[in-house]
Amino acid sequence: MPDQQPPAVSVIMPVLNEERYLRTSVRHILEQDYAGELEVVIALGPSTDRTDEIAADLVRETANHPRARVHTVPNPTGRTPAALNAAIKASRHPIVVRVDGHGMLSPNYIATAVRLLDETGAQNVGGIMHAEGENDWERAVAAAMTSKIGVGNAAFHTGGAAGEAETVYLGVFRREALEQQGGYNEEFIRAQDWELNFRIREAGGLIWFSPELKVSYRPRPSVKALAKQYKDYGRWRHVVARFHQGSINMRYLAPPTAVVAIAAGVVVGAAVTPWGLLVPAGYLAAITAGSLPAGKGLSPAARVRIPVALATMHMSWGFGFLTSPRSLAKRVIASRRPAVRAD
Repeated sequence: MPDQQPPAVSVIMPVLNEERYLRTSVRHILEQDYAGELEVVIALGPSTDRTDEIAADLVRETANHPRARVHTVPNPTGRTPAALNAAIKASRHPIVVRVDGHGMLSPNYIATAVRLLDETGAQNVGGIMHAEGENDWERAVAAAMTSKIGVGNAAFHTGGAAGEAETVYLGVFRREALEQQGGYNEEFIRAQDWELNFRIREAGGLIWFSPELKVSYRPRPSVKALAKQYKDYGRWRHVVARFHQGSINMRYLAPPTAVVAIAAGVVVGAAVTPWGLLVPAGYLAAITAGSLPAGKGLSPAARVRIPVALATMHMSWGFGFLTSPRSLAKRVIASRRPAVRAD
């Protein structure tokens, strides 16, 4: 019925040291073009900046908001999946939207996601992680993160047609799907989205990608921070592969294969024959060539940084995958218990 009140929505936000973007991110939620009731639940980790102060201001400022209020819950561990589960437990509405403290929703994001849940029957819908930088380095990383040479054919990075997906960026869930799965597995410090979506799909649920949904994302501000991010991604993606048989494919094996090949080429080139150096040289040539279309429209200073961003992403992800300790998977298996339950 066209005049029926849209379902109420809970927006959950795990935050840690997000003073730079938190207020703007929440503003993008409060200004959504959505007629239904909203609540924003911020799970506060042990930040060392002004994040808690800004969150307290947001709670106070929205106390009399006619449609959307902000409240907070503690997350003493600082871990993202624990924050998400705490926020889910503290929220109350049938639709749950995940947003990070540095993510900016497009104006009709929630309305579009609720419509897609209804149209597709999916348990989770999501869209494009639209990376946007504020300086030359961040713009270079954004270009790398939205190019196929950087992230392969992942639709939520590069775009594509709407359809069934393995996983999506962040996600807009039916609450019953989260409760059925017991929420996020809190042992997955990274890759918790992929792992949860795998369980939803294994239970017969549909994960749906749509390019209509877009969240602006701010890349890591330095090479060191980007390297840590992607090393953790690779490390925990290997844990998912060990924990869920059949969840790996060639796209995920490309970075560790490249790391091994380049390392072998350097060793052979230094100890046996210079011909071995063709492997790392070929890789550098490939990412340099691939950075040209990725950097279209950017400043020269940003464009020359794209190969650095690509190499950092590839090598860090591959190294993390190869060095992921088996003890992590054992710890995950031991933790198989629901963290979120229906009341």
